[in-house]
Amino acid sequence: MIFEETELPGSFLIHLQRKEDQRGFFARSWCRKEFEDHGLVGRLAQCNISFNREKGTLRGMHIQVRPCAEAKLVRCTRGSIYDVMIDLRKDSPTFRRYFGTTLTAENREMVYIPEGFAHGFLTLEDDTEIFYQMSEFYAPEYARGVRWDDPAFGILWPETMRIISERDRSYPDFITE
Repeated sequence: MIFEETELPGSFLIHLQRKEDQRGFFARSWCRKEFEDHGLVGRLAQCNISFNREKGTLRGMHIQVRPCAEAKLVRCTRGSIYDVMIDLRKDSPTFRRYFGTTLTAENREMVYIPEGFAHGFLTLEDDTEIFYQMSEFYAPEYARGVRWDDPAFGILWPETMRIISERDRSYPDFITE
């Protein structure tokens, strides 16, 4: 794997190193040692799949807070998404900045989202599927979110949102203490 740090410290775009031959290719998509060697959380607690029927489906912006803060590794396994993370670490020089990238089944890229970041995505095709690996178990009492269109972040989404859950559309304005 090739780890490319984004402009948000601690977050990475991860490219597969393919070993190709006449059959196709082989690539490692997870290695605890490689993640830990890059200073990333190397434990996995659970994996999830998100299937989205329609283009324009928005999920996010979600975060799980301490003591159940989670790091995520996200990959699009079918279709394509515009994937976004927001740095919500108050002591970070990139606090409130976001990073967005297009993940597709074809490019097979992944994003590593560290603890303290909100995460969400917008589907760019019908029948899109996303595979997540998380460092912590889901704990609903520590689940939070920020609004996808909050001016505090200024996210430039590449497409129009067509489907958004009531929960995701009703998060309050982001306010820092």
